[in-house]
Amino acid sequence: MTLSLRALNRATLARQLLLQRSGMTPLEAIEHLVGMQAQAPFAPYYGLWSRLQRFTGAELSGLLTDRRAVRIVLMRGTIHLVTAADCHRLRPVVQPMLERSLLMNTTYRDALAGVDLSAVADAASVLLQAEPLTPGELGTRLAERWPGCPPATLATAARSMLPLVQVPPRALWQRSGQVRLTTATAWLGRHRGKPLTIDKLMLRYLAAFGPATAADAQIWSGLNRLGEVFD
Repeated sequence: MTLSLRALNRATLARQLLLQRSGMTPLEAIEHLVGMQAQAPFAPYYGLWSRLQRFTGAELSGLLTDRRAVRIVLMRGTIHLVTAADCHRLRPVVQPMLERSLLMNTTYRDALAGVDLSAVADAASVLLQAEPLTPGELGTRLAERWPGCPPATLATAARSMLPLVQVPPRALWQRSGQVRLTTATAWLGRHRGKPLTIDKLMLRYLAAFGPATAADAQIWSGLNRLGEVFD
């Protein structure tokens, strides 16, 4: 079956909850959308207001302070707002892509040559489980052990190697604050559910963004070789 351009447009808007406001709760909408782009701290507030009936900024702020939703680096190596459960489920799927992107990035690649990234991740995990730190503070403390590597590069490496969440008051409605990081486990506890497979992730992607092609999914996720998964 071939869809007309208008039918394709309507289907995508409907799945994105943009044809009419939905009665979903904010948490349900965030999960349905497989997270929301949150590189700009307040973008999800406007996105949810556009999609949901009777949404208020206080609702999303409450999800963040209650640790039912978090902001974390995921698809395409950018910050997304996701449910606590999806934080644990999605990060392992995109982890190889984040590590590959770190090592291919010319800004950091040379400085990290010879640096044991697993050791950096372990050291950062110990520091961040003790207390949330800004990226600058984290980089400075890691540089005490790796003085030949720029602090900003070490902080970026830790962010790529570890699932680090941004803690409130960052991105709270009408408040906000500077970025402070801790590990997903320290903030949310350990996840006890089943890991998400790439097949299930693609089905969820299609439910929120379809109809779509494997190439579309690769652009959205930052993952590659999804043709076989779609087949």
